[in-house]
Amino acid sequence: MIEQKEITLSRYSRGYHLVTHVIKENLPDLPEQGLLHILVKHTSAGITLNENADPTVRDDFESFISQWIPEDESLYSHTLEGSDDMPAHLKSSVVGAEVTIPITNKKLNLGTWQGIYFCEFRNFGSKRKLVLTVYS
Repeated sequence: MIEQKEITLSRYSRGYHLVTHVIKENLPDLPEQGLLHILVKHTSAGITLNENADPTVRDDFESFISQWIPEDESLYSHTLEGSDDMPAHLKSSVVGAEVTIPITNKKLNLGTWQGIYFCEFRNFGSKRKLVLTVYS
């Protein structure tokens, strides 16, 4: 069986935001075993799994990727929407727009220190839509 729900996240500032609780709050009753697939429906945002205990991890992610994929590069020709737009598209492709998480015993089977991060790559991003699909 497949259950699917589209949710809209509140507007987030640029950065890495722990959204595990938001995802869990919006899930249906989970099956004994299955998969949760999450898709970000935007080309300038991403989603990933990583360390959920120390908030400095989020700052380090932002610092690293912004240095690796900087704004205001003369090599970008896609600049009509601002200096953060093309870097946001590149960051989205590098980080990815989807994750799949196993479901075991009716719970997301994440590691002890893993959390789900929504990654906003625009300086002033809008509300973002996620598609949550549960496969059982």
